[in-house]
Amino acid sequence: MDQDSRQPPPFQQRLGELLLQAEALREPELQAALAFQAAHGGRLGAVLLRMGALTSDSLMPVLAAQLGLPWLRGASLAESLLRAGLAELGPQGMRLLGAGLLAWRDADGAWQLASADPLRADLAEEVAQTAALADATWHLMSDGEFEQWAQRLRMNALSLHAQDERTLRELAEDAPVIAFVNNLVAQAVEARASDIHLEPGEREFEVRLRIDGVLHRRQQVDMARYPAVVSRIKLVGGLDIAERRLPQDGRISTRAAGVEIDIRVSTIPAVHGESVVMRLLPKQVADLSLERLGLRPTQLQLFRRWLNIPNGLVLVTGPTGSGKSTTLYSALAATNDFTRKIVTVEDPVEFRLPHVIQVQAQPEIGYTFARALRAFLRHDPDVIMVGEIRDRETAEIAIQSALTGHLVLATLHTNDAPSAITRLIDMGVEPFLVGAALRAVMAQRLVRRLCAQCAQDAERPALLSDADWAHAQADAAADAALAGAGSPSARWRRPMGCPACGHTGFSGRIGLYEMMDVGPAMQHGIAQGLGVGELERMANEAGRRSLAQEGALKVLQGLSTMDEVYRATGTGAAP
Repeated sequence: MDQDSRQPPPFQQRLGELLLQAEALREPELQAALAFQAAHGGRLGAVLLRMGALTSDSLMPVLAAQLGLPWLRGASLAESLLRAGLAELGPQGMRLLGAGLLAWRDADGAWQLASADPLRADLAEEVAQTAALADATWHLMSDGEFEQWAQRLRMNALSLHAQDERTLRELAEDAPVIAFVNNLVAQAVEARASDIHLEPGEREFEVRLRIDGVLHRRQQVDMARYPAVVSRIKLVGGLDIAERRLPQDGRISTRAAGVEIDIRVSTIPAVHGESVVMRLLPKQVADLSLERLGLRPTQLQLFRRWLNIPNGLVLVTGPTGSGKSTTLYSALAATNDFTRKIVTVEDPVEFRLPHVIQVQAQPEIGYTFARALRAFLRHDPDVIMVGEIRDRETAEIAIQSALTGHLVLATLHTNDAPSAITRLIDMGVEPFLVGAALRAVMAQRLVRRLCAQCAQDAERPALLSDADWAHAQADAAADAALAGAGSPSARWRRPMGCPACGHTGFSGRIGLYEMMDVGPAMQHGIAQGLGVGELERMANEAGRRSLAQEGALKVLQGLSTMDEVYRATGTGAAP
């Protein structure tokens, strides 16, 4: 900044050009932002943030270079210095804060100024009224960080527990709040996160992202901002912003980091405020071919056979977040040859599939899975997909549908494939009906894939038992034979960590699939009421591999680690 601090910093090149040069933005995003700016006004950087075209971390260094100002990170400031600066400036300090400017003295006694928009004319006028600031050094700060400090410093900060609906709506429409939420979603999309968690505390709320199935802490923000942030999310998600005592669910359709996404919003009341979780669902459905699931050649061959049977029940089991929905959608895409009528009942419908009748269950009005299934039978379906079998009524209707000439695909929450049988019987379904209808069960988990850029060779893991090692070798040989290739050699690797994987050592996930073919002998055993141990023995004799054994094969191939397999499957404990 030159000596006259009242003059805005000069710059030569346009911001859009600089962002393109820095590869922080694509040309279509820039043109859309310029069109919006021409129609509605505003700074280009603010428009890009509100559109979710880029993140604050991508914008700020480019903007700082354009203005010729140092970019100041809010975390590097000391609250004591800021409060001392406010006290020294007196009423003028609060006016500057309200105008959008932080002022403080550094350790050497020199005045420093920070703003998210140093080009504003009214800001220069405010500074001009304070002679002490004539030679101050200017800094650029992001909107979100400035607002965080402003909220903390304002003497009249809003009470956390006494806000009416009108106040909440005003908070939700505040530009810094909008920018914070949009930036948060854009950061999550760029980080490949599946969920955003906002968790309130006594003094701060925490933002965590679930990446590759594991939660990572991203930032902690002053609780003074939390009501505004939650209100913004609830407002765009169609929730009641004044209701904070009951759980609520909503949905947002938006564009972030250049990607069209749907966001499922869920709020629950907690001690320090509402906890919010946002599930990110890309609108552009990825390739749903069965090959992309990561099934081994022998497994893929078996799965295709299951999908070609004319009738029967095929179950996919696993905990929440294990990829069951993706598997079922891929199965539907594989069966969708335009010769069969396909209907689904889901809660919620996560992805829209062409040429498939998808129904959203709405239990609050009595439109349950069971009621939808009854209606389906009058629509001449060939394939029926049930999002989840949750109760006896749904299970019985699904089985009756499977016994009357329909292929029924459904999910169930069990730890492994054999347990799905006892789960259905525990729901109250007669064993002979389960045995007659069930054709196959596939249990699955997702394990993190080793980063291709930093993983290093290692010794055979001590956690890998000789039995699992033998099974892994046999399965690798069978897959290679089916593919017409030679048996692969073992390749053990371990995670290291690098910038490409966020220093976790892992990037992306791969599936583990435990496949249990239910043949005539097992169907007879189910009808006879055999226990899960005996059914498991029969499945093993027919070629079933446990999730841990499937994981051992991924470790042999150098794709993951035994620690990661045990973490995901819960079948062992790392020392």
